Amino acid sequence: MKSEAKRVALITAGLLIMTVGLGVFILPSKLASGGLTGLSLVLHHLFPFITVGSMMLIGNIFLFILGFALIGRQFGGYTIYASLMLSAMLDVFSRLFPMDGPPTDDLFINLFFGTLISAVGMAIVFNQNASTGGTDILARILTKYSTLDIGRALMIIDMFVVALATMVFGVRLGLYALLGVMINGLIIDHLIMGFKTRFLVVVMSDKLEEINEYVGQTLDRGATLYHAEGAYERREKHVLHTILNKNQYILLKQHVHKVDPHALLSVTTVQEVFGEGFMVLTK
Repeated sequence: MKSEAKRVALITAGLLIMTVGLGVFILPSKLASGGLTGLSLVLHHLFPFITVGSMMLIGNIFLFILGFALIGRQFGGYTIYASLMLSAMLDVFSRLFPMDGPPTDDLFINLFFGTLISAVGMAIVFNQNASTGGTDILARILTKYSTLDIGRALMIIDMFVVALATMVFGVRLGLYALLGVMINGLIIDHLIMGFKTRFLVVVMSDKLEEINEYVGQTLDRGATLYHAEGAYERREKHVLHTILNKNQYILLKQHVHKVDPHALLSVTTVQEVFGEGFMVLTK
């Protein structure tokens, strides 16, 4: 129950961060950088009596109905929660903090900080195996009924939104929106990999039992022990193999240095780890 509450809290925090990035920088600058948010911004410009948040809510409901009809129940409760909550947050934000325009006259600064802030929030949401719905649903529909993969499908949809933005807001804002799509993808990919990065640590030491006990009891991680033989002296060696997050790795390195300064410790970064205690292996 605590893990579920923590997951919802993290998703909500990510959505709040996204709301700040979008509400302060992106939307007031009329930067329709792809996705349902960008499409809603274009439609809001054409129908100003409907807020961007309300437009997103209508779009998400329509896309969820379409998704259930065409590809079945592939959308988890967290994705439904995130998509509807983001629409509501943007709507509330626009009412509580009405923006007459962007915070600066420099479009690139607005684009950069808006994209950076919203991408951080989006990465937090994605890291909890949720998404903000929207064009993700449309992309899944395209992948089912065509030969496109999910990445290309999303790119086609984003390019369509950017093309609409160019027609409505002009070439200058359209090009900035295109730049925003590219920056957003790069930042999210980098952050997601950072969240998932683990350290594969191999320790060779005469104090391996003490080190293994520290890994199991203090760090609460599993480990594998090997019996090996040194190639030069032909002496029997004991090797420990474990996978840790960054904080655990730093603690282990400090402990190894304390108990056996002459230990051999090698470290490799691992992008993804599936299994008990890590990510759930999915299709």
